Amino acid sequence: MVGFIAAISDGVLSAYIPFLEVLPEYKNRGIGKEFVNRMLAELADIYMIDLCCDDDLVPYYEKLGMVKANGMLLRNYEMQSGIKAE
Repeated sequence: MVGFIAAISDGVLSAYIPFLEVLPEYKNRGIGKEFVNRMLAELADIYMIDLCCDDDLVPYYEKLGMVKANGMLLRNYEMQSGIKAE
């Protein structure tokens, strides 16, 4: 396995793509692009498809037909580390 993509959807209105990963030694070979294209084809009947990414990845997803949008999020990092934020 050189990478993977995942999506979570209600099957009708919305889908979220939380993961697209390709092993570093296999990047820049079109594998990620193929994963995204196949996932978007699978989700073609869904009204909205969202994902979050770092700013440096915005141009990558724009080339795949996605549009940059604002969003809000909450991360409970203290749950992972056991350290409560003050």
